[in-house]
Amino acid sequence: MNQEPIRLAHVGVGYWGRNVLRNFASLPGVELLWVCDRDLDRARLQLPGPGVQVTDRFEDVLADGRVQAVSIATPTEWHYAMARQALESGRDVFVEKPMTLTVEEALRLVELVERTGRILMVGHLLLYHPAFVYAESLIERGELGQVYYLYTTRVNLGIVRRHENAFQSLAPHDIALAIQYLRDQPVAVSAHGRAFLQPGIEDVVFATIYFASGRIAHLHTSWLDPHKVRRATLVGSRKMVVIDDVEAIEKVRIYDKGVDFRPTEPRMYETYTEAMTIRDGDIYIPRIPMQEPLRLECEHFIGCVRERRQPKSDVHNGLQVVRVLEAAQRSLRSGRTEPIAG
Repeated sequence: MNQEPIRLAHVGVGYWGRNVLRNFASLPGVELLWVCDRDLDRARLQLPGPGVQVTDRFEDVLADGRVQAVSIATPTEWHYAMARQALESGRDVFVEKPMTLTVEEALRLVELVERTGRILMVGHLLLYHPAFVYAESLIERGELGQVYYLYTTRVNLGIVRRHENAFQSLAPHDIALAIQYLRDQPVAVSAHGRAFLQPGIEDVVFATIYFASGRIAHLHTSWLDPHKVRRATLVGSRKMVVIDDVEAIEKVRIYDKGVDFRPTEPRMYETYTEAMTIRDGDIYIPRIPMQEPLRLECEHFIGCVRERRQPKSDVHNGLQVVRVLEAAQRSLRSGRTEPIAG
């Protein structure tokens, strides 16, 4: 059965926005009507084909009654205003991470989505990445046992931002991942970093997020590092998993390692540690069919618009991530562990 196309406008064709545009424009069932960017020449260079209009005015996009959905990949400081205007005009919205700059703005978008019934999806890309989805399935099936903690490393040399630090730029993906994997409420964060290249803008940040259950997630972010690393490690009571997105093929490794307790054995132990056995088993590398994560993310948004269902990275997920980011900024300034409002 043929379906009417979802008519989309895209805003922002910078370094990442052009990739978002490319994927939405190539999806079957999507009709791209507008490309909007403050640099018209740059926007024209990114036009995927004839029939697409170009503008440097967001008002032109909203004035077109044919537009059903808007994709926003602009600097973060513009996310809130553009998403609010699009939602208020009756459009569904895809917005890149982080959803907003502040928790106050995020709460307003939550209220607006609930009041209007529109869809807002945040670009938390790793939630749609096949390797990370595979690891999530291991957690859901109980193969890792209880996930005790996780840590991530997201470092590279560049891109250096002027209006946000390395944590604000790089950490949203890993924050969303930690919340998704632990299925727990973040309650506090401790962040420490240093600004070497620009005053007041941290180039490297180490942060620990504390969850209600007592579990933790540790995040290392930097754009001033000799290596490109995109890695997450999950430590469970039964098994451990490493997801390495820089690896071309073997992105997931499952380690049959852990500590087994022997409290039921009849002998008596003088110390608690004598009742434990270190288990060092096999390493399993699963075959995971790979697709471009950004395309999967864009497909998910279009499916949600068409079927009127909530996305995996919905407005509430976006709010949780912004809460952690804001608390981390307070921690960087105060030098203390800062609470995360629930």
